[in-house]
Amino acid sequence: MNTPDHSHEQPDLSIVIPLLNEAESLPELYQQVLTALEPTGISFEILFIDDGSRDGSFEIIRRMREGDKRIRAIQFRRNYGKSAALAVAFEAVRGEVVVTMDSDLQDDPGEVPAMIDQLEEGYDLVSGWKQRRQDPITKTLPSKLFNWVTGRVSGLRLHDFNCGLKAYRREVVETIPVYGDLHRYLPVLAHWSGFRVTERPVQHHPRKYGTSKFGIGRFTHGLFDLLTVYFVSNYTRRPLHLFGSFGLLSFGIGFGFAMYLTWLWLNGIGIGTRPLLQLSVLLMVLGIQLTSIGLIAEMIAHSARRTEDYAVRARLE
Repeated sequence: MNTPDHSHEQPDLSIVIPLLNEAESLPELYQQVLTALEPTGISFEILFIDDGSRDGSFEIIRRMREGDKRIRAIQFRRNYGKSAALAVAFEAVRGEVVVTMDSDLQDDPGEVPAMIDQLEEGYDLVSGWKQRRQDPITKTLPSKLFNWVTGRVSGLRLHDFNCGLKAYRREVVETIPVYGDLHRYLPVLAHWSGFRVTERPVQHHPRKYGTSKFGIGRFTHGLFDLLTVYFVSNYTRRPLHLFGSFGLLSFGIGFGFAMYLTWLWLNGIGIGTRPLLQLSVLLMVLGIQLTSIGLIAEMIAHSARRTEDYAVRARLE
């Protein structure tokens, strides 16, 4: 299919597709995107982020681009993970609306127009909800637990935080940080940043080619990532508030015990062999250490700026 060269125009919509070894899926996915979006009249680009594939995926993208300049691509030299792919993509997108979807044909591009309509109702992020998920129970049950815990901790009640199909206003992807494995928590980060977040039930298809790239380990990692999100969103600019609070509490309890022991000593009661003496000293030292950590973190947060570089092998612009 030959189309006019829109490669230097600013599109209304950017479709971001991270991928890892999905050569079989890509031509069919591309056709599905065209079928879903071309009738709408929305101008769009498709940005593929090849996260270190070794199955010829990037060559397939290169051939597709020869016939359609709306396709852009970035190829990493090695596998960095989905968060890295999204971070690089969010810096490169040109559209005012950004839609992310997985490359395995389980997300349905036909859902995109309705999600864009929901953004126009005043929302900043629309997250897909795989209401009838086409995955084995070994994935669905841990996912339910993950979504419940995340909702309780974050205060944002969504059924499916980790759905790859999401629609964002551009200012959202320019504001929220994406690194580590925080792609799972983009709705939480957006919600805590003051953006309006909602969800929409979307169709989910069984995997057609290949196997899932995600193992059970991602759920254990997710717990630590949730703690990271909570700290980053609430205490990055004021770490002393976190460490100092626990430090003052620890020091205060220890000091209270020390005052009690001092009163006993002044009244002629021996305290040298009492375990409470050791506990009071330990708590006061711990309090001083925690407060010191908070002060050091304050200095680091004040002076440091987080930057991450990913080795890029090729770009198709």
